[in-house]
Amino acid sequence: MAITAPNKQELKVLEALRAHRRRHREGLSGQIPVHIEQPIGPLTVGQKISDVVAKTVGSWKFIIIQSLCISAWIIYNSTTNNNAWDPYPFILLNLMLSFQAAYTAPAIMMSQNRLSEIDRQHANNDFEVNVKAELEIELLHQKIDAMKEKELYALAKAVEALSEKLDGYRK
Repeated sequence: MAITAPNKQELKVLEALRAHRRRHREGLSGQIPVHIEQPIGPLTVGQKISDVVAKTVGSWKFIIIQSLCISAWIIYNSTTNNNAWDPYPFILLNLMLSFQAAYTAPAIMMSQNRLSEIDRQHANNDFEVNVKAELEIELLHQKIDAMKEKELYALAKAVEALSEKLDGYRK
């Protein structure tokens, strides 16, 4: 496998990565870097509630139980003509479902926003790891190139010395 010299475009990309890494290191001076394993911060009570609401409402168990309750509500109020507490247009049922939607939608959005922030932080961490890996690979390439140059120089010297010896034997 032959190692080729980097072209101008690759050198520009590597220089841009180096510049980004320098800016990043200058920006983090005195700060503790955030790693994927560390939490973004302690959860507030509202965040915990929104996570529980999103987890509950987003489950099949909730959908099945709510569907059974709504079906029972409709069946009971449709079959008991005189004792129905919510007759046919089911206004009370609609009001309850509207309240449920009005309160669960913002809670789910808060939970999703927080999870999006965590995902952005993970993506940023991944990017930083990739930049560091790219720079480390570049450094390895430079070391291999330097070793290759030394080896070629030593081989050239050996060939030159052998040529001089051959010339000495011929004379």
